[in-house]
Amino acid sequence: MQSVKRHSGRVAIITGAAIGNGQAFAAQLASEGAQVILADLIEPAETRERIRALGDALEPFIVQVDVTSESATREMAAAAKEKFGRVDILVNNAGLYDEEPFELLSLDAWKRVLDVNLTGLFLSTKAVLPIMKHQGHGRIINLSSDTIWLGTPYLVHYVTSKMGVVGFTRALATEVGKYGITVNAITLGLTATQRPPGTRLSQGNILAHLLPPQAIERAETPEDIAQVVSFLASDESGIITGQTVNVDGGVARH
Repeated sequence: MQSVKRHSGRVAIITGAAIGNGQAFAAQLASEGAQVILADLIEPAETRERIRALGDALEPFIVQVDVTSESATREMAAAAKEKFGRVDILVNNAGLYDEEPFELLSLDAWKRVLDVNLTGLFLSTKAVLPIMKHQGHGRIINLSSDTIWLGTPYLVHYVTSKMGVVGFTRALATEVGKYGITVNAITLGLTATQRPPGTRLSQGNILAHLLPPQAIERAETPEDIAQVVSFLASDESGIITGQTVNVDGGVARH
C-alpha cells in the first residue's frame, strides 16, 4: 500500500516562486503531496516544469502577484480560496536583496527594500489569514536572513527588513495560536540562486564578511532550506510557533 505523503490534501501558496529558493520550496512541497500555488510577479514557467517533471505531483496553479499591492494580494488569496476552498500553508518568500554602503543608500532604495520584504509579508499574510482562521488550521513560514545575526555590512536596509520579519513572526504567533495557526521564521545563508531582475549583489564581497567560517564545509543549497520549510509546514511541527530557525551551515551560531 502506498503511504500518504506528508502534505497530501494541503494547499500551499509560495510567494516569489518563479526562481531560486522559492522554486525549491514549491517543488519540495509538491513532491510531498501539496497542491502548490506559484505566486510571483514574473512568469514561473521553470518552476511549473520542474513540478511537472516530478510525475505524480499535482498541476501547480499560477497567480501573478505584486506582494506590495494590497489589491493584488487579496486577489491572490481569493483565487486560491475559489479554486481549492482552503489555504493551509503560506510561505512568505518574496524578497529583495541588494548591496549598498550606508552613506550611499538612498531613501528610495531604503523604502523599496522594506516595502517588498516587510510590507509584502504583511499584505500576503493579512490576505490569507482569514481563510486559515475559518478552517482552524494554518502554517505561515517567513523567510528572514542570517545577516541579522551577523550584522553584515553594506546591507543595512536589508538587515533591518529581515530583523523586522522576526519581530512580525513572534508577535503574530502569539495572536493566532488559538486558531490552530503557527507562525515561524527561517534565517538562511547566502545561496547561489538566480536573482530577480534589477537586483544588485556583490556575492564575493558579502562572502568575505561571513565570519566565523561556515562549520559545514559545503555550499548551502535551496533544497537544504526547502527541507526545513517542509517540516515547518507539516503536522509534525504543530507545537512549534513564534520561533526562528537558523539554516546556514553554522555561519551564525544562533
